[in-house]
Amino acid sequence: MYRSDVSSEESERTAFRKAEKKYKIYYDNTRKKKIARAVDLSEVVDFKSILEKYNCNGELVEGVSVLKCDFDRPIFCLESRRGFYFIPGALSVDEQCKWIRESLTNFPQPPNRTNHNAIYGPVNDLFDSAKEGKVLVSEEKLLEDACSKINGSESTFQWKFVEELGESCKSVLASVLLRKLRWSTLGVQFDWSKRSYNVSLPHKKIPDALHQLAKRMAKPAMPCGEEFQPEAAIVNYFGAGDMLGGHLDDMEKDWSKPIVSMSLGCKAIFLLGGKSREHNPTAMFLRSGDVVLMAGEARECFHGVPRIFTDAENAEISDLESQFTGEDEKPYLNYVRTSRININIRQVF
Repeated sequence: MYRSDVSSEESERTAFRKAEKKYKIYYDNTRKKKIARAVDLSEVVDFKSILEKYNCNGELVEGVSVLKCDFDRPIFCLESRRGFYFIPGALSVDEQCKWIRESLTNFPQPPNRTNHNAIYGPVNDLFDSAKEGKVLVSEEKLLEDACSKINGSESTFQWKFVEELGESCKSVLASVLLRKLRWSTLGVQFDWSKRSYNVSLPHKKIPDALHQLAKRMAKPAMPCGEEFQPEAAIVNYFGAGDMLGGHLDDMEKDWSKPIVSMSLGCKAIFLLGGKSREHNPTAMFLRSGDVVLMAGEARECFHGVPRIFTDAENAEISDLESQFTGEDEKPYLNYVRTSRININIRQVF
């Protein structure tokens, strides 16, 4: 799903890596607290500002055009990157809240896989367990399959959430696991060890509401007369200081079909480069509710997220904060104030 074909030593010298370092967050330590070092954002493309000017007087900045189609809002294109489309504020605030809730409660649920599977196996009800202050503990379990009966009983460890910690057992707070959640996969599952989709892994179809939303968003980027078929998705979770290094999404069969990428939560910087890491990437802001489509030639471009903004001044999540107001919504509010979620949906076959 993600590919990097340059050695670490070589990549440190590329134009893409230099841009990542430029926008990555660095801290200056003081006696009282860490302070984020200032960064020059003057060259970052701001499609929200472009949209406001376009709606006001029809003007566009150099290198940006508008896709002519019957979509319900302007879709912007970068003339230097064919197949790349940016839809500012494509999702309403209500839609954003809905998909934030789904991303935290339902999307990490088995049989969907997460980065925690490798260590803890399937983890059920992570978000609710974090809300309730539960602890994930390991308990020894006897294996009673045919092999163990022949060779004598063997033991292994399984993990479960409990309210109170027992004696001498491995444990980790659910809240810690939630903060370490980095990805979950929906629909056809991706086997990270083999870097391929594995239809034999247990999975559920992409939820119908997300399926329909992805089809609607993908339509402007689809080849004429064809319809997008959402078959898989990856949900990325970013905390303060997290980044997603430059990569290609290259494991799907037909690159003429777009990746539909939806941003939720704190504002981020997105880098879109070229077919080589040596090409200077274009930096742009991604805000909650923005949708990006990458199809055709744009699928061959390196891209990544070097920074998210979690400070109150730059996160730009006041609309979300005004929605997550009830006592039951407080855990979502606390999470989204320091996090970004990205849902990207793909047609695999």
